[in-house]
Amino acid sequence: MLPFIDEILRYDSLSIVGLEKNTGKTECLKYVLDRMPVQSKRIAVTSIGIDGETVDQVTRTQKPEIVLREGMYFGTSEMHYRQRRLVSELIDVSDENTSLGRVVTARALTGGKILLSGPSSAISLRRWMGEMRRLDIDLVIIDGALSRMSSASPAVSQSMILATGAAYSASMSTLVSKTSHVVDLVNLELTSEDNIRTLMPLEKGVWFIDNEGGLNSLEALTSLSKDIHFEGMEDCRTLYVAGALVDGFLEKVRKNKTLKQVELVVRDFTKIFVTPQQFRLFLKSGGRIRVLQRSKLIAVTVNPTSPSGYVLDSDTLCNKLSEAIQLPVYDLLKNKQ
Repeated sequence: MLPFIDEILRYDSLSIVGLEKNTGKTECLKYVLDRMPVQSKRIAVTSIGIDGETVDQVTRTQKPEIVLREGMYFGTSEMHYRQRRLVSELIDVSDENTSLGRVVTARALTGGKILLSGPSSAISLRRWMGEMRRLDIDLVIIDGALSRMSSASPAVSQSMILATGAAYSASMSTLVSKTSHVVDLVNLELTSEDNIRTLMPLEKGVWFIDNEGGLNSLEALTSLSKDIHFEGMEDCRTLYVAGALVDGFLEKVRKNKTLKQVELVVRDFTKIFVTPQQFRLFLKSGGRIRVLQRSKLIAVTVNPTSPSGYVLDSDTLCNKLSEAIQLPVYDLLKNKQ
């Protein structure tokens, strides 16, 4: 058994996020579920998309099916609950509707196959996870996706695994570079505890903390604003973007001489939508980006085969990516231990 399984159990929640379709996210989810100690831990699983289909609806490629073990809790839509191939005990039916019906929570009384299609938003997901904690669940596992990166937000899950592979890029050097950029964002350091206390309640706008510790609002400004000016900010110590951080804003900060020593803070890595080029330029210029919340990135998994059939060398890919990100990288199909 690979060592990251034991590390998963140190946290109360895990997101498994694929950086592209067919990068092995479902295979990773299967691997994790098969190795959970269900005799001693209460495990719950859900998906913010749809998981467990035998054929990918976009690429028409074969997908591994999700098999739950006896005793596991799960959340899925009414439609997919009716299609389950296992015996289960109904726990709850939510008041919230998804496109596939309400979310049903149940416990598997036998092992069997299931389609997972749970809460459709981060807010609904957090609410469902709260219900799981009231059931004394030890670990909630969330199937996520790049397009729903909010499911991997530290506000949702304490830990995460990234699944990448040839479907993300058929060029090994590009694949390593693009994956490394995401890992760099996930691993951004936390800002100070004082900043966290001051900034956490602020969910909109752009703010700055001055050298005296005072909090100031940049009225009607977001990082998406066309006209961005930073007049009167000579005493700015911390600049906080509550919403999305984008290239244009980051470039403006980098080029502003009065903000050279400023710490730029965002809520978490899922709020950062900047290109690797702008990100590197900002850091090379001496810029600092910190976050209010962060998840523990436990591991990265790879699928060296793309849907078109292009295959990268697994050992070379794992070694190069591991060297670039300083984390273990696993090809789970090759290392089914």
